[in-house]
Amino acid sequence: MKPKIVALVPMRHQSERVPQKNYRDFNGKPLFYRILETLCQCPSIDAIHINTDSDVVKEKAPVLDPKIHIIDRPKELCGGDISMNKILLYDMTQVDADYFLQTHSTNPLLKSATVEDAINTFLVSKTHDSLFSVTRLQTRLWDADGQAVNHDPGKLQRTQDLTPLYEENSNIYIFSRESLEKKKNRIGDKPLMFEISKYEAMDIDEMDDFQIAEVLKRNGV
Repeated sequence: MKPKIVALVPMRHQSERVPQKNYRDFNGKPLFYRILETLCQCPSIDAIHINTDSDVVKEKAPVLDPKIHIIDRPKELCGGDISMNKILLYDMTQVDADYFLQTHSTNPLLKSATVEDAINTFLVSKTHDSLFSVTRLQTRLWDADGQAVNHDPGKLQRTQDLTPLYEENSNIYIFSRESLEKKKNRIGDKPLMFEISKYEAMDIDEMDDFQIAEVLKRNGV
C-alpha cells in the first residue's frame, strides 16, 4: 500500500533580510507559488500543508490546488528565533501521515522530478529513518583560524581530487512522526543524504539571492 506523504511548507508573513520575501513578486508570480507548483506536480505527495501567520498566503495559496491546506501558526511560534523543529512538532498535532516532507518557499528552483526522486530514494532505503538534501562541496575550505579543513596546503591537490564535503541546503527533509518526536529534530538517528546540484538547491536568504534566482529561473535552471 502506498504510504501517505504530506508536504509541510512553513511561511512567515514577515522577513528580516528580504522584505515580504515569501509573497514578493518573482518573475510575475508571488515567490511562494513556485514551490507550491512544484509540490502539486509530485504524484507521491498526497497533501500540502502551509504553516503560516500571513493573511496574504492564507488567501492566495488554497485556491491554487485542492491539495493545499492552511495551518494557522500560533502567536507563540511566530518569532524569527523559533526553531523550525518546534514548528514541525506543532504541525504533527494538526496533520497525520506516514511520512512528512518539509521544504521552503525560498527554494524556487527545486524541481518536481528531484522531489519525487528524493521520496523514492528514501522509501526504497530500509536502513534510514530520515533524509535531508545536500550540496557537494569539492573545493579548498578553511576555518576561521586559517586552518585547512579538507586539504593539505603543502600538496596543493587538484580540487577534483579532494574528498568532498556536503552542505545541508534546506531544500528537502523527509521524516516520520516517530523520528521527529524521538529526536525533536527533522534529521533522525540514521539520516540519508540526498545530493542536489548547487543551482537547483539555491536558497533565497538575501536580496542578491532573490535576483540571481529570478535570472536562473528565466533561463530554465
